[in-house]
Amino acid sequence: MTALLEIKGLTIDIARDNGPARVVDGIDLSLDEGESLGIVGESGCGKSLTMLSLVGLLPNRIKATGGKAMFAGRDLLKMSSRDLRKVRGSEIGFIFQDPMTSLNPVMRVGDQIVEALVYQKNMAKPAAMARAVELLDLVGIPAPAERARAFPHELSGGMRQRVMIAMGLAGHPRLLIADEPTTALDVTIQAQIVDLVRELKDKLKMSVVWITHDLALIAGLADRIAVLYAGTVVEDAPVSVIFDRPTHPYTRGLLASLPTLAGAAMARLPSIGGTPPEPGRRPPGCPFAPRCAQATAVCQTVPRLAPVPGSDPRHRVACPVVLQELT
Repeated sequence: MTALLEIKGLTIDIARDNGPARVVDGIDLSLDEGESLGIVGESGCGKSLTMLSLVGLLPNRIKATGGKAMFAGRDLLKMSSRDLRKVRGSEIGFIFQDPMTSLNPVMRVGDQIVEALVYQKNMAKPAAMARAVELLDLVGIPAPAERARAFPHELSGGMRQRVMIAMGLAGHPRLLIADEPTTALDVTIQAQIVDLVRELKDKLKMSVVWITHDLALIAGLADRIAVLYAGTVVEDAPVSVIFDRPTHPYTRGLLASLPTLAGAAMARLPSIGGTPPEPGRRPPGCPFAPRCAQATAVCQTVPRLAPVPGSDPRHRVACPVVLQELT
C-alpha cells in the first residue's frame, strides 16, 4: 500500500493572553490509498482540529505549530494559502458536522454545488449545474433536478447531509474527510449515510477519514481506527483488532461503555472516571494516567506509540504498562 497521507509530530496551539495552550501534541497518523480511517475519542481530544489543520481551516487564534502533514508527497502545513486553496475541495473534500450551519441558507443547494464546481474545475455554469444534478443523484437524492432548486430549510436533515456529501465530492477528491456528519441525525438515517459513504468510497476509489465519538458507528465503515486522547494517539489498529483485542486502558473503557444486547437489562453502563485535562494543563507523562486504574510510576514518562507484541503488525499502542505486560 502507498501512503496518501502521513502526519508526523503534529502540534496545534491555542493563543491565549497568558501564553499558548497546546491542544494537539505530537500526533502521528497515516492513511493509505483507498483506505478508510476512523478517528475516535471524547469531545475536545483534537480530532476535528487535526483534520482542519490539513486544509487550512483552523479557527482564529488556533494554529499548527509543528510537525509535518505529507499529502501525495507535499507538506500541507508548509503550503501557501493560495496553493492550499487548490488542494482544498479538488483533492481533499470535507463534510462538516452540521449541514444547517455549513450550507448557505439564502442560496439554493444546486447553486452552492455549482459555485464549488466553477471555482475548483473552472466549469461553465450550465455544465456545472448539470454536474450538480448528477452529484445529487449520485448521493441518492430523489428528483435531483427539483431538489437542486430547493433551499436548505426545505430539505430534511438526511437530505441536507447528502447535499453536503455531494459538495464534498464535487471536485472528485482523492481524500474525503467526514467530521461527525451523522451527529444530528436519527439512527436510521445514520446507517444510510454510513452505507452511502462506504459505497461511494468503493465506486470513486477514494480514501476516507471519518471523525466520530461513536465507536459502534465506525465499526461498519473503517478499515482502521485511531483512538485519540488529550491531543495524542493512544492506540492505532485495524478495526477488527480494536474490537476483539483492545489494548490501551482508554480504548477498553470506551468499548466497555457501549450498550450491548447482553447487557440490555443493566441499570447503568460503566463509565471512565474523571475528566480529560484542559488544554495547557496536561499532567506530566501519560495524559490518561490520572484516570487509569493501571497507572504506575512508569507512566510519569511521556509514552510513545509502539508495536504491540504478538498482535497485527499495524497495531500500535502508547502505554508502557501494557507493553511491559505483553513483553
